[in-house]
Amino acid sequence: MTDTKLPASIDALISEALAIEAVQAKDAGAIGYMARALVQATLPHKKHSEPFFKRKNGNYTLSIIADPDIGLPYGVIPRLLLAWITTEVVRTKQREIELGDSLSEFMRELDLVPTGGRWGSITRLKDQMKRLFSATVTATHEGKDSWATKTITPVEEAQLWWTPKQPNQASLWKSTIKLGEGFYNEVISNPVPIDLRALKALKKSPMALDVYMWLTYRMYSVKKPFVITWDSLQLQFGADFADTAQGKQGFKRGFATALKKVQVVYPDANVIPDKNGILISPSKVHIARKK
Repeated sequence: MTDTKLPASIDALISEALAIEAVQAKDAGAIGYMARALVQATLPHKKHSEPFFKRKNGNYTLSIIADPDIGLPYGVIPRLLLAWITTEVVRTKQREIELGDSLSEFMRELDLVPTGGRWGSITRLKDQMKRLFSATVTATHEGKDSWATKTITPVEEAQLWWTPKQPNQASLWKSTIKLGEGFYNEVISNPVPIDLRALKALKKSPMALDVYMWLTYRMYSVKKPFVITWDSLQLQFGADFADTAQGKQGFKRGFATALKKVQVVYPDANVIPDKNGILISPSKVHIARKK
């Protein structure tokens, strides 16, 4: 008899997945949004020594340039930050957003527990906010007879007045960010709806977050089955895997593990991995479009 026991990390998602299935995201007040430009291609998963990063999805290329003294944003926290920012922009229709009276209050919005120390969540959040808020993003599309590019600054201004050593203390001044006009217009024009409960359930894996948001967006346009090759997927999601036989195998395993986690919270996603890549078939969308 084949052992079908799920890995512990996936098994731990089951109860949260059941809750997500039981209540529609709209009814639960859990609809969030992500900028389309950052769904089609993704941020780094791990820390990079170089201040430049590039990902490719078909004809679309996403490039990120960082301040060399600060570095590129990476991991789970920038993804949670971007989802929260995009959701607030869609809700308020404002370029300038207040982040909360205290650091603890803002961290609760991200479903993060404030912890101190060198490796604590407060230190990591502060570091990733600096990295994300100082980065510049360039989106490029190259077709057979066309070429277009747009450089956007996600955050034009940031003022953070929180005291990390006193995360519960309200500041005298409001901590705010102001989005770059290009990024604001991108968010307002093309937000990708997501279930914030799914993000919270998957927040231990940056790749799982990427795969979830990408599939949620991609399923709106799938009309017939098609295959995406492993090479194409690695260009889009595999920034931390070398372009070698061993690296390719590592990416396949990593992507397959992330996909299993995603399918726990999005069980209607009809995606099957095989030796050539993944077979995507028409599926029930995770968030129904507004009529």
